[in-house]
Amino acid sequence: MITLKIADWGPPPIQIYSVFICLISSGILAVNGNVNPSEIEKHLELGKEMMARGQLQDALTHFHAALEGDPTNYLTLYRRATVYLAQGRARAALEDLNRVLEIQPEFIQARAQKGNILMKLGRLDEAHIELEKVLKKEPANMEANKNYLAIETLKKSYMQARMFFSDKDHHHAIDILTQIIEICPWDISLREMRSECYLAIGESSKAISDLKAATKLMSDNTGAFMKLSKLYYALGEPEESLNQIRECLKLDPEHKECFPHYKKVKKVAKLVQDLQANANDNNYQGCVASAKKVLKVDPSVPELLFLAEDKLCHCYLHLGEHTESLEFCSLALARHAEPRIFCDRAEDYIALDMLDEAQQDYSKALEIEESFARAKEGLQKVQKLQKQAKKRDYYKILGVKKNANKREIIKAYRKQAQQWHPDNFQNDEESRKKAEKKFIDIAAAKEVLTDPEKRQKYDNGEDPLDPESQQGQGFNPFQQGGFHNFHGGQFKFHFN
Repeated sequence: MITLKIADWGPPPIQIYSVFICLISSGILAVNGNVNPSEIEKHLELGKEMMARGQLQDALTHFHAALEGDPTNYLTLYRRATVYLAQGRARAALEDLNRVLEIQPEFIQARAQKGNILMKLGRLDEAHIELEKVLKKEPANMEANKNYLAIETLKKSYMQARMFFSDKDHHHAIDILTQIIEICPWDISLREMRSECYLAIGESSKAISDLKAATKLMSDNTGAFMKLSKLYYALGEPEESLNQIRECLKLDPEHKECFPHYKKVKKVAKLVQDLQANANDNNYQGCVASAKKVLKVDPSVPELLFLAEDKLCHCYLHLGEHTESLEFCSLALARHAEPRIFCDRAEDYIALDMLDEAQQDYSKALEIEESFARAKEGLQKVQKLQKQAKKRDYYKILGVKKNANKREIIKAYRKQAQQWHPDNFQNDEESRKKAEKKFIDIAAAKEVLTDPEKRQKYDNGEDPLDPESQQGQGFNPFQQGGFHNFHGGQFKFHFN
C-alpha cells in the first residue's frame, strides 16, 4: 500500500493525474492517509487464512498491513497478539493487548489473555489485578478462576524457593523452581536462579539449558550471554564460549564485561583449535607443543588443564615417550576417569613391562564401560603377554627397548652374539652348553624382532617361534641363518 499527500508534491504535471486516478481506483494508492477499506478487509481475510494454516509469519505480515491502514481496529490487534503468542513472543503480544484494552476496555477475552500472559511472565501482582477485573464481569470464567486462585500459592512458593536458594539448599530450590516454571515458563529470573542452582550441584548441561532459554525469552539479555560464555569457558569449551560472547557484543560492542572476556577467550580458542587440528592430523610433535601452550594459558581452569593433559597423554604415547605419557595420563585420570585414557595408560604400562598395572587399567576401563572394545582387546593382549613373560622375552634377551628400531636390534644382536658365541667357551663344557642355549635365544630374538610381521605378533602376546602357539613353527638357528653347525669343530654364524 502506498500512501501519499499530493500537496507534498506541489502542482503535478497534468499527464500524471490519469496515473494517480488508476492507482487510487485499484486500491494501491491512498490519498491523504485514507486507506481503501477493501484492501484492509483483504489483508484481514488473508491473515486469518494464514493463521488457520499455521503460516504464522505470513499471517503477521497481513495483520501488519491491515493495522497500517486502520491502527485502531482492536480485533486486528487482538488477532496479531494471538499470532505473537503462537510464536512465543509474549512481550509483543502484551503490547498489542494493552492497546486493545485502551481502545476497548470491556473486551474481557483480551483482558483474560493479558492476565494469563502476565502470570506466565511471573508478574503475579499485575496478573492478580487483571484476573480480578475479568472475574467481576464473568464470575464463572473457569480459567480465570483457576489462575486467580493459583497466584497466592505461587507467591508463597516463590518466597520459599528464594529462601532455599539463599540457604544454599540447591536441591530443594530446584524442586520448587521447577514447579513454578511449569506455570510461569516465561519468567527469566526463575530460569536464571535455577541455572545457578544447577551449577552449584555440578549439573552444567541443565544450567546451560536454562540460560539459553533466558536468552530466547529476552533477546537483548547480555547478562545471560555473558554467563553462558563463562560457563562454556569453565567447561573447557572456548570455541562455544566465543560464540556466546560474540552474541553479547552484537547487542553492545563496548560492553564493559563482554569485551575484555572476548579478547581472553579468543586467544584461548585459537590455542585449543591448533591443538585439536594437530591431534586430528596425527601431528604428535605439534600436538605436544600446542598442549603445553594450553597448559600454561590459564591454569585456573581445571577443564582446560584436563584437555591439555589428555592430549599430552595420547600424543606422547604415539611418540613412544612412555614415561612422559604415563605422567600426563595419570594427571588426566585424576580429573576424569575415562575408559580411553585408562587404555592409553595401559599401553604405556605394557611398553614399560608393567603388565599387572596394565591389566588393572584395562579392567577399570571395562568397569566404566563394559562393552568398550579397546579395553577388551587390551585385556586379552595383556593376558597373552603375561603368559609370554614366563617364557622368552626377546627384548630383554637383546637388551633393547620395546620401541627399538631394526638398526638398534641388529646392533644389539651382534654384540650379544659375539659375547655368547659358543667358540668363546671351548675349555668349559658346562659354560659352552649354557652359551649354546643363550646363543639360540639371541638368534631367535633377532629372527622375531627384525621381521615386522613376526614382531607384531610377538608384541600382541603371541610368540611366532613357540611350537605351542597355533602358528608357531619352532626355531632352529642351526637351520635358519642365525648360525650353522660347525665344520672342523667350529660354529659359524651369519650377520644378515
